[in-house]
Amino acid sequence: METCVYLVGFMGVGKSTVAKELSGRLHLPVVDTDEAIVKGEGRSIPEIFEREGEESFRRKETEMLLELSESGAKIISCGGGIAMRKENRDIMARHGVTILLEASPETILKRVKKDDNRPLLEGKKNVSDIAAMMEARRPAYEAAANLHVSVDGRTPAEIAEEIAGYVPPVL
Repeated sequence: METCVYLVGFMGVGKSTVAKELSGRLHLPVVDTDEAIVKGEGRSIPEIFEREGEESFRRKETEMLLELSESGAKIISCGGGIAMRKENRDIMARHGVTILLEASPETILKRVKKDDNRPLLEGKKNVSDIAAMMEARRPAYEAAANLHVSVDGRTPAEIAEEIAGYVPPVL
């Protein structure tokens, strides 16, 4: 079985950036689940949320995750909510290794404050709301993770180097 490397964590933690950096070290292609959904749907995530609701988007995420997981080894940068569903955690556990990227609420706010593509943060772009949402998601993230990696004060290259040292050599 070919193995995938899943990067999970709160929105704005740097999953897509680290995935690109990690790709060069592991010689694997990168797919971002949010980008794949946007491309497949032909519309933005906020549009999907507005027209169909969050639950519909979450179903699309699960379908995309399964499709990507079953199509060969790759690095998958997961949308911030993917780990919330047990079904998704099970898919990741079956098909590879899951890396949880962690950052402080302050770091997250700095990174997402000007990003309008985050419907769940609408009206909640402050440290206390972000901290509360992160805390609510923490048990699911931890249930998914094989490795926890802090990103605060570190470059994408440093983070990718740590992950590359952990990922099994079967890749």
